This record gives sequence, structure tokens and C-alpha cells, in this order.
Amino acid sequence: MRISSSFDISASALTAQRLRMDVVSSNIANAETTRAQVVNGEAVPYRRKEVVLSTNKPSFADTLDSAMNGSRSGINGVKASAIQEDQEPFKLVYNPTHPDADKDGYVKMPNVDNLKEMVDMISASRSYEANVTALNASKAMITKALQIGK
Repeated sequence: MRISSSFDISASALTAQRLRMDVVSSNIANAETTRAQVVNGEAVPYRRKEVVLSTNKPSFADTLDSAMNGSRSGINGVKASAIQEDQEPFKLVYNPTHPDADKDGYVKMPNVDNLKEMVDMISASRSYEANVTALNASKAMITKALQIGK
């Protein structure tokens, strides 16, 4: 294990949390979008998106190969494996004056809940901050170790 492996792990987590914040921002920005795409000639509202995170744990063979060759392919950490659409049903809002209202006066609104999005944003930003703290702690430990060697 290299001395800088903790940097790689923290960097992968920082990248994943940044992606989560970007997706949450997109969800909030489109919370009122009733015409996100057209399917079969009908306008469909924006559908909430969410990031699926998974571990980036290499196989034993990959780890052995990277150790033998000195490459960096055996990095542990986290990765965004997918950005998927939330399959919750759309919200129906009664607004007969809206251009997208159906014959009964209901408008299909996106399945975005701003409260849920803000909770996700806070969670992602706190995780980001925790990984920055871990990165700084690793940097401080490496610096102290190098000072001991003087």
C-alpha cells in the first residue's frame, strides 16, 4: 500500500459527493418543469434523478497486478455507478389555467420534493467536508512523518 492511497480514496469520495450535489442542484432547478421531454407526442414532466454510489474495490488480481507493476489501478474508494431516475409517480396539481392541464384541470408536476433535495444537499456537503478533513489529516500525517526523517 502506498503512502498516498488515502489521497486517492478521499479524492474519489470528493468526486462522488460533488456529483451528488450537482444532481441535487439539477433536481431543484427543474422542480417546476412540466415539459422536460416528449414521449409518444406527449410532454412529460421532469423526473427526479439520484446518484447510485458503490465501492470501487478492485479484485485481488487487479490489486496484485498493480502492486507488481507499480500502477494505480488497484485504488479503493467510492464511485458513482449510475444516475437513475426516481420512479415515484408525478404529483397532480389542480390548476385549470395552466397550459399543460388535462381536461379535468390537473397538471402533472415533477416528482421533486424540495425538502428531500435540501436534506440530500446537506448530506452531500457534510460528506464532502468530512472527506476534505480526512484529506488534510492525511497530509498532516505525511508532513509530520517527513519531518521526523530530517
